[in-house]
Amino acid sequence: MRGPVHSAERALGKLTARRGERVLGLLTVVALSASAILSLIVSPPDADQKNAARLLYIHVPSAWLAYLSFAVVFVASVAYLRTRKIRWDRLAAASAEVGVLFTALAIALGSIWGKPVWGTWWTWDPRLTTTAILLLIYVGYLAVRKLPDSPARRARWAAVVGIVGFVDVPIVHLSVTWWRSLHQGATIRLLGRSTIAPMMLAALLVGVASFTLLYLYLVTLRLRVGRLEERVMAEALSPRLGQPVEMLVEQADEPGEVTVGG
Repeated sequence: MRGPVHSAERALGKLTARRGERVLGLLTVVALSASAILSLIVSPPDADQKNAARLLYIHVPSAWLAYLSFAVVFVASVAYLRTRKIRWDRLAAASAEVGVLFTALAIALGSIWGKPVWGTWWTWDPRLTTTAILLLIYVGYLAVRKLPDSPARRARWAAVVGIVGFVDVPIVHLSVTWWRSLHQGATIRLLGRSTIAPMMLAALLVGVASFTLLYLYLVTLRLRVGRLEERVMAEALSPRLGQPVEMLVEQADEPGEVTVGG
């Protein structure tokens, strides 16, 4: 795993540099603008759901970001337990925060869409229920990160929760197949023909791509804030420990060391 982890670390460093952050920000604005035009203007209303179907151009990408975010938490948590490098713990925390945000958005938009289509804001449908459980799991993950304990132990506990909690992601995705559900099944298939109109499919795919860029941009911002928080902590600890700030910051990224921040 050393090779892939090292490559991922280098890619992460380039992505989170200020130049990479600016490029990501610009691409995100352009992609979101294109998504809005396709979703609100170009794409026609659905034959059955009318304009309520336009909510799905945000709901589906939000659900995709929930999957993506918690997959990154899973991978970063495994990498942290293998390497004990705080940069992986930092990435897991940033991705979890973004994932919780978009999971909550997916649930809220699904409820707004469900009222005119299903006639109710909420029902204990398998997909809705398992998604609500997913949200609670990762809210709990963020709560674990606030426990008043040593940073190293807190990072290990969070990593375990991030790994175990990911089990619910495939359950959410497959819930419409495993159980009887009001929620519609998959309309986009890797194998076989899609059941969605071409223009609507294009709008949906552009929405997914633009939200993926938004995820990357938000994570890079959160990582930079995390590094700034660690530097502030190092500056506070430096006089008491008698060590230079830069040394304390470097120690935080060494395997087995989580001495600054959390």
